Amino acid sequence: MLRFETESLVGIINLILEALKKDGKVSFAVPDPDLGQGLYAGEKLASGLIHRPWRVWFDLAEKLECRFLTPERLNDYLVVIHLHKLKQENWVKTEDETEKYGQTSEFSRIQKLEESVLLLDYLEALERIPLKAGARILSLGVNRAEEFRLFDYLGLKGLELVGLDHSKSALDEAKKAFPSKNYQFIQANINHLARLDLGKFDLIMALGTVQSPGIDDRALLRYMVQSLLIKPASLLLSFPNSKYQDGELLYGARMKNFSQADLSLLVKDAAFYKKYLQQHGFKVYITGKYYLLITATPA
Repeated sequence: MLRFETESLVGIINLILEALKKDGKVSFAVPDPDLGQGLYAGEKLASGLIHRPWRVWFDLAEKLECRFLTPERLNDYLVVIHLHKLKQENWVKTEDETEKYGQTSEFSRIQKLEESVLLLDYLEALERIPLKAGARILSLGVNRAEEFRLFDYLGLKGLELVGLDHSKSALDEAKKAFPSKNYQFIQANINHLARLDLGKFDLIMALGTVQSPGIDDRALLRYMVQSLLIKPASLLLSFPNSKYQDGELLYGARMKNFSQADLSLLVKDAAFYKKYLQQHGFKVYITGKYYLLITATPA
């Protein structure tokens, strides 16, 4: 087992990487972060040992794509941290393109509102949006309609909620979860919105949807703003800035064939959306961590 008391972080990381490359797991002892409350990373404890908060080790585990196991106490001033490399995810593809995110897919295991950061980010964004009783809300790519529970968390009642998705199996689950008359679910291709008689809405949501393969997101944005919104109205869009792997949610948008996060396309899209929405009279907020949230409200 490795033991680090006064070593530099760069040296520590090199040794951890060597162990992970060899065994796929590593255990190491470090000064108990609880003993240095109020100190910054790298400052010394009274004992002369170098303090690093728990966040340093949590972030390191995420960056190295490792699972952070329950630490153990070694003695009065050291704790043992265990990191295990995550398995590479092999998403099983389906021949039916409409069921790519359906109930038989690997993605059906993911429950985004059980991720504390995602839940709080979404709630914070929705709190910025003015909604009155009877407001009409459309969610594109609604899947099982988990996001509709956000309105219950906020105590918003008397809403008319419409969810659209191309997966029949996911919508069947949504209908079971939300059987009330104020919920409506439609199976359709998002690219064909203009063919549907949806009416107009006070809020349109598209959470992790607009950047999906096969969707012309620029055309979709223009159609939403110009044809589907009651004025004044709001939009809540989110773009993935993370990936799921072996049960964990890891920070950072990945480009194809790149192992590390690359935020260039995400930043470019966010800049375009903000400029376009501001030009059309919206006040725009960009927030979020694992998903980048763009909230557009009446100016």
